[in-house]
Amino acid sequence: MTDNHDNVTALSIEPEEPLGARLEAYLAKCEEKLGFVPNVLRAYAFSPAKLQAFADMYNDLMLADSGLTKLEREMIAVVVSSINHCYYCLTAHGAAVRQLSADPELAEQMVMNYRAASLTPRHRAMLDFAWTLTKAPETIDESHREDLRGAGFSDRDIWDIAAVASFFNMSNRMSAAVDMRPNGEYHAMARKQEP
Repeated sequence: MTDNHDNVTALSIEPEEPLGARLEAYLAKCEEKLGFVPNVLRAYAFSPAKLQAFADMYNDLMLADSGLTKLEREMIAVVVSSINHCYYCLTAHGAAVRQLSADPELAEQMVMNYRAASLTPRHRAMLDFAWTLTKAPETIDESHREDLRGAGFSDRDIWDIAAVASFFNMSNRMSAAVDMRPNGEYHAMARKQEP
């Protein structure tokens, strides 16, 4: 672990080649929408191929059409990241839960212990599945899928829940391995301001 946290990660990797117009435009769009480029994208930017693959998978899982709402997908990201103690993802996706839910308390509950939140049966089933898939994947069986169906999820939704949880397990491990640091801007996002 590095003591210099001004860097995006603890690794120093020289860029393999210029990003190219498509990826530069993607980063510019992030800057325009968020006001900054997320450090996870900056971390992958040493390799255009790796950045493109990461961005494509992330955008498909988190932004494409799904039976899951954007908030539900972010809730899964936070619960998985909570189990894995991923500082980067808890900070970034906790901010997304605050923003999408307009409920800072819900985001804190997702970070600390989702079971403390007043969840709908749908959300409880979804997050219980994500928790089990992260903590004890070898125990997943048809009863877990039936619990999700009973909560109103289609088989396609179950695929999406599993895909989001799996993606964040991978991302959490990469973040830990390279000591990825979240952008400071995330800490203040979507918090209620006192009058």
